[in-house]
Amino acid sequence: MSDHTGREAVAAVWRIESARIVGALARYTRDFAMAEDLAQEALAEALVTWPREGVPRHPAGWLLTVGRRRAIDAFRRRAALDDRYAALAGDLGEGGVLTGGDPVDPVRAAAAVLWDPDQIDDDVLALMFISCHPVLSREARLALTLRVVGGLTSDEIAKACLVPTATVQARITRAKKTLGAAEVAFAVPPAAERRERLGSVLGVIYLIFTEGSSASAGTDLIRFDLAGEAQRLARVLARLMPTEPEVYGLLALLELTAARFPARTGPDGEPVLLEQQDRRRWDHSAIRRGRAALARAGQVGRGLGAYGLQAAIAECHAVAPSVEATDWERVVVLYEALGRLAPSPVVELNRAVAVSMANGPAAALPIVDDLAASGALANSHLLPSVRGELLTRLGRADEARAALTEALALCGNDRERAVLTRKVAALE
Repeated sequence: MSDHTGREAVAAVWRIESARIVGALARYTRDFAMAEDLAQEALAEALVTWPREGVPRHPAGWLLTVGRRRAIDAFRRRAALDDRYAALAGDLGEGGVLTGGDPVDPVRAAAAVLWDPDQIDDDVLALMFISCHPVLSREARLALTLRVVGGLTSDEIAKACLVPTATVQARITRAKKTLGAAEVAFAVPPAAERRERLGSVLGVIYLIFTEGSSASAGTDLIRFDLAGEAQRLARVLARLMPTEPEVYGLLALLELTAARFPARTGPDGEPVLLEQQDRRRWDHSAIRRGRAALARAGQVGRGLGAYGLQAAIAECHAVAPSVEATDWERVVVLYEALGRLAPSPVVELNRAVAVSMANGPAAALPIVDDLAASGALANSHLLPSVRGELLTRLGRADEARAALTEALALCGNDRERAVLTRKVAALE
């Protein structure tokens, strides 16, 4: 087997199974930081061994066995943990304990630990809650979730977060130390805490998707890798927590938003505005999945939450045959409800856009002007961009040019800058 093929196999298995492997190791060692380190050591060993010796018949079990073997080595060096060593060593043959050889029956051992139907879902769910623990900073939650639940490497996370790899590695190291210092147990939170902690998990997944769907910098408008990873995490969470309406609300929002991806960019990657998109290119399978998830959110809850309301807005766009035929009055009402439930400047700005479509730009401009006067979104290109569009539609070309020029100066994405540049040029 070539090195390239072996490394591809390692990457594929790791992306699919890493959360289960880390979760199983954490359950056995009762040490989250140690489990993540052990899994990384197993990954490093696979990168050396598989290209040389071939992919094992049960690759995930191989990785877990190596991780457990490393755990045994660590416990042997800790006299106070002899009882844990004995428990772990029980599943290895004599040669495995003494020399690090394979278990007597690696298939049985891997199946017993990695695919225990009574444990595995809780393992992955516990990983999600620990990675998004409130004791961690937002940046740390993001990096740790992408590492231990998403299976991304430090280099991939660095690219996703637009920071150096060393910064990502430092964030992950600090996060694990913080969790250890806070003595955070490897367990799904009690029911009383789960709903409060769930918001942090959903928020991290939403942040990952937001950066993927509208990249804040770089040459690509959409980061498909990030957006896809967020969708995968949301689907996993929906399977693990089938009675939580906001989980389905977030899943619906991601599916309905991603459904428009195929039409959001042209052949050269340039952005295509909503009114110019060919709706035949939208992913109608994703729309059906999103609408089904939204319906499920309504069934298991007592009214939609913040993510559910955003999904309902996305559904209005998904089912409309054109921009003109969109039910803008309903979109305005939904934004008003969202503003009461989860008020933010971005929600208010989006409400202004909906008002402009329902009642004209003159009705929306005061909302945007109030936002500008408050200093909200001062460092974002979104507000001056919307304001410039409204002023253009009102025929106030000089003011529109100034607003769009301001937006251009604040925008970090090359593709969006090109759109703004064309708009400014059109006003000359």
